[in-house]
Amino acid sequence: MIASILAGQTQLFHELVRPYERSVFAMAMSFLHNEADAEDAAQEAFLKAFRNLSAFRAEAKFSTWLISITLNEARSRLRGKKTAPTISIDEDPEEPGQFTPAMLRDWREIPSEALERQEVRHLLQEAIAALPDIYRTVFLLRDVDDLSTNEAAQVLNISVASLKVRLHRARMMLQKSLAPTLKQLNPKRRWFQWS
Repeated sequence: MIASILAGQTQLFHELVRPYERSVFAMAMSFLHNEADAEDAAQEAFLKAFRNLSAFRAEAKFSTWLISITLNEARSRLRGKKTAPTISIDEDPEEPGQFTPAMLRDWREIPSEALERQEVRHLLQEAIAALPDIYRTVFLLRDVDDLSTNEAAQVLNISVASLKVRLHRARMMLQKSLAPTLKQLNPKRRWFQWS
């Protein structure tokens, strides 16, 4: 497919990257913590991949190459990000604190299992975001994006042994931070089963 795209069939590029859209966005989101910024970073990563497709040497999988572009783009945006004060166009500056409440669902309609899943998902996202960068990246590549150990090590340009150590530490940090809260949610459930 890459050869066809390079030969001029550029419309195939979307088919090439479609399977990776979710993981590219998730990787960008894990660094930027803002949907709009993550979408911009993901879009820029796809553009860079398209522009530099001829530089892809097929020494690694295409997904590995694409994720490494995304990581570089997200890190670049983090380095260049300067927090500027923003003013909401929805708020009346004369009446601070005024807002229109969102429509809320009737809580009785939501089963307890869905609430538990949602709460666990939120706790996990917070715990992953709190990990130091070197551990968060390894955890996301291996346990979220399902890259192999070798692929993840290639993306990060580190040895397989270093990757395994970082992954172990990331998992232990997550387990330590999440275990008390998860045990309270459901004491009978076995929460951590690392492969």
